[in-house]
Amino acid sequence: MMRKISPLLSHLWTVVVLVLATASATVGLKGFLLPNDFLDGGVTGLAILLSATTGMSLSLLIMGLSVPFIVLAFRALNTWIALRSIATITGLSIALLLVPEFQLTDDKLLISVFGGLFLGIGIGLAIRAGAVLDGSEVLGIYIHDRFGVSIASVILTINVIIFAAAAAILSVEIAMYGIVTYLVTAQVTDRVIVGFEDYIGLQVSSDQYASIKADIIDEIGVGVSLLRVDAGYGRGGLTYERPLLQTVVNRLYIKRAYRIIQRHDVNAFVIEFDVNAVQGGRKPEPLRKNVF
Repeated sequence: MMRKISPLLSHLWTVVVLVLATASATVGLKGFLLPNDFLDGGVTGLAILLSATTGMSLSLLIMGLSVPFIVLAFRALNTWIALRSIATITGLSIALLLVPEFQLTDDKLLISVFGGLFLGIGIGLAIRAGAVLDGSEVLGIYIHDRFGVSIASVILTINVIIFAAAAAILSVEIAMYGIVTYLVTAQVTDRVIVGFEDYIGLQVSSDQYASIKADIIDEIGVGVSLLRVDAGYGRGGLTYERPLLQTVVNRLYIKRAYRIIQRHDVNAFVIEFDVNAVQGGRKPEPLRKNVF
């Protein structure tokens, strides 16, 4: 029985997340950007720009401009992502058609920040549910697969063109606030997609390596590697072998890791570095304990 219920619950949860994504993007557009004649980047921003200059329906423009990107999704991604994307983009278009504008603020900075916030949440939730709310990501993936150009470079190029056109057609100020909205949207989207799975690497050189290693393993719950390295000063100075601790911790636990290190050795030499991806090993469960 559980085998039949579990996939059903999974599909229902996906639907709930996509509905929330659509609702969040609708609030960002109808509550902040559209009532104040602001725009965002990507396909949505292009649709807003065309709607402002031609008077065409924003809903129809979003659906029409998304068609080629959905076709690319079938080729560059997979059928399920393309189908979910069709449902999500159609839902957003219908919501924009039916929901009236409700201006929540007329402060330009708040419009840019909170409009980008709600759009970023919507795009991020859609991606986490296996869909695309803005077609520019699909184009970025397709060009990356075909020509090796980075996805970020493709999306940035699209938005540079959109904001340059906005500056020429509308005003430089609208284009500048649009850039702020886009930057907020991009950051929030990344946070929603990544969530708490953001890791930091640490290398620690200390005479108290054994105690530090034991407490990191016990209190944070991550693995620690012990490397043998040569330590010293300068090219001709004294060199000696010293153990070097290396570990990867969730960003939520970074303050705790430093407290552990300083508890045993306030003079420990610590190198912190960003980690793009982690595979295997033992990872901490976010919010398992009080991380602060």
